[in-house]
Amino acid sequence: MSEIMLGIVIIAVILLFVVFFRYVPIGLWIRARASGVPLTIFSLIGMRLRRVNPQRLVDTLIMSSKAGLGLNVNQLETHFLAGGNIERVVKSLISAQQAGIKLTFEQAGAIDLAGRDVLQAVQMSVIPKVIESPSVAAIAKDGIELRAKARVTVRTSIQQLVGGSGEETVMARVGEGIVTTIGSAVSHKEVLENPDKISHTVLSKGLDAGTAFEILSIDIADVDVGRNVGAQLQMDQAEADRRIAQARAEERRAMAVAREQEMKAEVQEMRAKVVAAEAEVPLAMADALRTGKLGVMDYYQMQNVRADTQMREGIAKAADADQENWENPRNNPDK
Repeated sequence: MSEIMLGIVIIAVILLFVVFFRYVPIGLWIRARASGVPLTIFSLIGMRLRRVNPQRLVDTLIMSSKAGLGLNVNQLETHFLAGGNIERVVKSLISAQQAGIKLTFEQAGAIDLAGRDVLQAVQMSVIPKVIESPSVAAIAKDGIELRAKARVTVRTSIQQLVGGSGEETVMARVGEGIVTTIGSAVSHKEVLENPDKISHTVLSKGLDAGTAFEILSIDIADVDVGRNVGAQLQMDQAEADRRIAQARAEERRAMAVAREQEMKAEVQEMRAKVVAAEAEVPLAMADALRTGKLGVMDYYQMQNVRADTQMREGIAKAADADQENWENPRNNPDK
């Protein structure tokens, strides 16, 4: 029985030690005290209870203490609980201090919580970043298209990181300035001869206003000549005019065909009336002979006149055919 009690006591002691060292990080407290960071053991226990990683916080606090930033544990713990990255904030403060950039913990914490990389922002303040714009197409007044690429050198503005727009806004404004400058040029040759005119015009517009960057320079990397848009527009207009004229001509042709069909119908109708009238002539002549209004001699005389007329028409047609054969060398082998 005594052995069972002894085993229970040993297990209880072991569990007590596990719980003690789980919530009482003695090693971290010793390291903090050895580094000159005034932390109490109860502060570390409170971090455990508040679900704060004491190792990350102690390491960051030691780093800030060695750099002489003068931060306290409450500031780091508050930023950690807010979802911030305490290591990145402290490293950015150290970089800013060494570079002579004015940056407070509140500013760095606000920038970090806003979702921006504060350490990268400080590094860009020390070493400017070069952003290459995509090819921007614009058309000069003479109708020639130019494609320009620009390299924009920017530096982070720490004071405008919170609430300032990013790289996309800067590049959109630079592209707009390039299009405006090329579009206002009288000739594309003017832009090709002086590409720095684009840089001066774009820089004078103050494109970095309201952004998180300060534009240091804009350099035109390349200018290429594109299409002759003016000539293409004229060709398209001429093609459109041609199609309109063709459509109107087709409309007139359709109207002419319809009119021709109407006239043919009228001619057919008139011919039908003539045939009907000619069919009534023998009946009228028979009635005239029967009633004595037309004599037999008169009828024969009329037939002789008709035969004479047909003969004369036949002779005239034969003479015209002989004359045509004489004038045409193909039909006259004597020539």
